[in-house]
Amino acid sequence: MNRHLFFLLIGIALFLSGCSLAPKYTRPESPIPESWPTGAAYKDTQAATGASTDLESKWREFFIDKRLQEIIETALSNNRDLRLAALNVERARALYGIQRAELFPAVNATGAGGKQRLSSDLISPGDPRTMEQYSMNLGIASWEIDFFGRIRSLKDQALEKYLATEQARRSAQIALVSEVARVYLTLAADRENLKLAQSTLETQQAAYSLVQKRYDVGLATGLDLRRAQTPLDAARVDIGRYRQMVAQDQNALNLLSGSPTPEEFLPVDLSSVTPPKEISPGLSSEALLRRPDIVAAEHRLKGAYAFIGAARAAFFPRISLTTSIGTASDDLSGLFKSGSGTWNFAPQIAIPIFDARTWAALRVSKADRKIVLTQYEKAIQTAFRDIADALAVQGTMDQRVSAQQSLVNAVAETYRLSNKRYTKGIDSYLSVLDAQRSLYAQQQVLIALRLAKLSNQVRLYAVLGGGAE
Repeated sequence: MNRHLFFLLIGIALFLSGCSLAPKYTRPESPIPESWPTGAAYKDTQAATGASTDLESKWREFFIDKRLQEIIETALSNNRDLRLAALNVERARALYGIQRAELFPAVNATGAGGKQRLSSDLISPGDPRTMEQYSMNLGIASWEIDFFGRIRSLKDQALEKYLATEQARRSAQIALVSEVARVYLTLAADRENLKLAQSTLETQQAAYSLVQKRYDVGLATGLDLRRAQTPLDAARVDIGRYRQMVAQDQNALNLLSGSPTPEEFLPVDLSSVTPPKEISPGLSSEALLRRPDIVAAEHRLKGAYAFIGAARAAFFPRISLTTSIGTASDDLSGLFKSGSGTWNFAPQIAIPIFDARTWAALRVSKADRKIVLTQYEKAIQTAFRDIADALAVQGTMDQRVSAQQSLVNAVAETYRLSNKRYTKGIDSYLSVLDAQRSLYAQQQVLIALRLAKLSNQVRLYAVLGGGAE
């Protein structure tokens, strides 16, 4: 009879285990506008075909430069930070498995056997002098029946933590891909600046030699000679500086990729890099809700809801079952005969009367939910600002690069004319020096703007939660 009662209680427990005291989760309203910013600084985002296509793009579809693809592939395989993120996911999955196992009883089995040699004074004629005894016990040690969903709520909380950790891994992967691309582009820009400095050095060396000859024959002053030496030395300084920056860029790239990057995969300059694919954020700002960090924040919010359910369930009785089946025999085959053992069944009920810690835990769980909700809303607002900033750069960068290129052309012509006037003795070398300095500076600004444009494309892809698989 006890046996039937035991299985009946197990059936009731499994039926009621679907109950939960956790509040029902509904996604909070996004604390951001429904559309992206508009105005003179932004391109026409309303003409975009939609965000889903862009956000689901894989990194190989966006970074189409073949050499960069090879470096990214190496980084995804070897980067230690990404490896740690993956290990954290494995740990969270294991912790979820431990918590989920609490829903099921733990069945223990023990067995024992022994032989005892008896004195001839203690046995009758014909009885064996050696007595054998075997025993086996099978039982459940204090299994809590989850009537009010306490264990299930803790299991749900662990699940949400695991899912949030998985999204954190995706965020780390996207960050790694974008950082590799950014360092790659920075290396290309610094190599181009190094080439510009070397070219400027050659030009200034030729100009200095010309002024030296004119000085030797009395057509140029000592002041002209010193002025000609100034940009020459400045170019030497820049060459050393850019060589250092190129070496540091390569070191950063090696660290990200987890191994030395072959020279054939490195860019020569910005012009040799195939630009990343242009993307658009689409029509609705709701697209950013699919960013891994936003999804992770929402999983943490769901976990906070589940924890409230566990805190509420602590106010209700806990019912635990302890049962065991034991057998003993002096014959090993007797252990497997029906009706040859004992049955123990001991339900335990713990009814909470008053515990200040239980009330405090409930208040903490509710406060945690408000904290995580605020963090979730702040994450959405921060993501919106990041995307809006990147869109503002995208909407104005083409105009800035075009204007800077025109300025470089104009200054280059000014430098040519100034040099020609000085050669004919019409003007002083000061005009040549000013034009050369301006040209060199504006060429560096143009390289910086071209780098900023490409880097912003990478940033826009990352802040939109671009695919990294």
